[in-house]
Amino acid sequence: MSKNHSTEVKNMSFVQHMVELRNILLHSAIAILVIFAGLFPFANEVYAFIAAPIINVLPADSSIIAIGVISPFLTPLKMVLIIAVYLAMPYLLYQVWSFIAPALYQHEKQMIVPLVVSSTLLFYAGLLFSFYIVFPVIFSFLSSIGPSVVDFTPDIQYYLDFVLKVSFAFGVAFEVPIATILIIMFNMTTIEKLKKNRPYVVIGAFVLGMLLTPPDIISQTLIAIPMWLLFEAGLIFAPMFKRSTPISDDKDAKSTVTPDKKEAPDEEDWGDEELDKIDKVFEELDKED
Repeated sequence: MSKNHSTEVKNMSFVQHMVELRNILLHSAIAILVIFAGLFPFANEVYAFIAAPIINVLPADSSIIAIGVISPFLTPLKMVLIIAVYLAMPYLLYQVWSFIAPALYQHEKQMIVPLVVSSTLLFYAGLLFSFYIVFPVIFSFLSSIGPSVVDFTPDIQYYLDFVLKVSFAFGVAFEVPIATILIIMFNMTTIEKLKKNRPYVVIGAFVLGMLLTPPDIISQTLIAIPMWLLFEAGLIFAPMFKRSTPISDDKDAKSTVTPDKKEAPDEEDWGDEELDKIDKVFEELDKED
C-alpha cells in the first residue's frame, strides 16, 4: 500500500467515518424523498401503468379489486415509494462508491466505476425484462389455468406484492455477471474452475429460480435461463477486470530484506586484503591471551 493511500485512510477517525456515513444516508434519503414527491401526484396513473400486464389478460367486465378499506390509498403510495428507490439507484450506488473510494487503490477505482455503471444497467434490464416479458406470460398462464367457475379478480395489494417480489428478483438475478467478475477479480476462484463446474451452476440457477419466484415452472425457467446466460457473459468479460498487484507493493516487497536472511559470502569470493585482516585479528587475540 502506498504511503499517501494509507495515510489518507488512517487519518480519518471512527467518528469521522460515522459522520460521513450519516451524511451519505441523509443524502440518499433526500434523493428518494424528492423523487417520491415528484411521483406522488401521479400515483394512480403510475399504478395503472404497473397493472397493465394483468389488466390485459382479465375479461372485459373484470378488474382488480381492493379487499382492504384503505388499500386504494396505501397501495399506490407504497408502489410510488418503491419506484422512487429504483429510480434513485444510480445515485445511491454513487454514494456507496464515494464512501469506500478512499480505501481503494487508483487501479481499483478504475475497475469499480465501470462495475457500478454496469450493475445499475443490469438491474434496470432485469426490471424491464420482468415487466415486458415475464409478467405477460405468467398472468396469461394463471388466468387460463383456474377453474371456469372461479372469477380471476386479483387484489390490488396482493398484485403489488407479487410484482415487487418478482421484479426485484429479476433485478438481482441480472447481477450474475457482476458477481462472477468480482469473485474472479479478487482471486476467490478462476475462470477455468467455473467452466469446469458449469453443470452445477446451471442447476444452481434453477434452484435460485425456484426460491426467488412463485411456485410455477414458467417463472422459474424464465429467470433460470437468463441467469445461466449472464453467467456465461461474466466469464467472457472477467479477464478485462482481472486484478493486478500495485507497483508500489512490488517494489516494497522486493526491497524488504531482513538481516538474518542475507547470505554470507563464500570464502572463494574473499580477496587477499580480507584474509590479511582476519589473520591480524587472530594474532591480536593470541597476544591478549
